[in-house]
Amino acid sequence: MGTNAFESPYKGSAQITREQFLFYEMRTTARLLSEGLSEKETEERIISDNLFQYPIEKSIRQMARTCIARLKCMEDDDLIKAVAEQSSETAKQICMYAMMKQYRLIWDFMITVIGEKYRLQDFSFGLKDVNVFFMQLQEQDEYVAGWSESTVKKVSVLSKCRGCSV
Repeated sequence: MGTNAFESPYKGSAQITREQFLFYEMRTTARLLSEGLSEKETEERIISDNLFQYPIEKSIRQMARTCIARLKCMEDDDLIKAVAEQSSETAKQICMYAMMKQYRLIWDFMITVIGEKYRLQDFSFGLKDVNVFFMQLQEQDEYVAGWSESTVKKVSVLSKCRGCSV
């Protein structure tokens, strides 16, 4: 029996379609937080200096808040500092972990799909793997089952995870 739509741990996951990976933005935000700026000061600096180089201020504010929330959900200042200062490969892995902490959907995907592939030493990965994951998830969760085909396709940004050096 599947999960009731009102109890779904995947509520809010569809916003991944808007946010996606945000590596450049996460690194910029992590640098400001690591310099000792407060969350509010970081957000205001990103907006006032248009550090994300977005054309619309509303988008900048929204993504700044997203990056701050994602970094803070790790609950580890050393990891935030590592996103700011470590190599791109290391920082991308930490950013993926932050997404996993923020979204149950990403957590489950990485554990059930990517984790299983590593366990089996199967280093192939493609859209088929993402599609199978979503088909199984839709069978188990009413909320996800209610997603439109368009939403599932957009959330399938997971297929780009292989470029995140995870």
